[in-house]
Amino acid sequence: MVNRSIALDTVFHALADPTRRAVISRLLMGSAPVKQLAEPFEMGLPAFMKHLSVLETSGLIRTEKRGRVRTCRIDAERLAAAEDWLSEQRALWQGRTDRLAAFVESRNPPEERP
Repeated sequence: MVNRSIALDTVFHALADPTRRAVISRLLMGSAPVKQLAEPFEMGLPAFMKHLSVLETSGLIRTEKRGRVRTCRIDAERLAAAEDWLSEQRALWQGRTDRLAAFVESRNPPEERP
């Protein structure tokens, strides 16, 4: 449980930044070299590489270097783990709100209409 929590913490930390979310969105379409990923952002390559480092440390992406080209790809397993946690939370809260709605409706029955 603790390991899962730590893994989720790093994933959500990585996804907290809009630049990193944009990189993930782009990589969902397929792998891409770092230079291509960096093009849409108005920042230097060293700053962009720090974003990639956070994503890689979180396990959301993997990089591979061939010659002078570093290519990034998404790690769907780690992304799926975050999605699973969100689904669990959604189901938990939907159950709670459904029970609350049922309670409120039982305390305040609708008025009979002629």
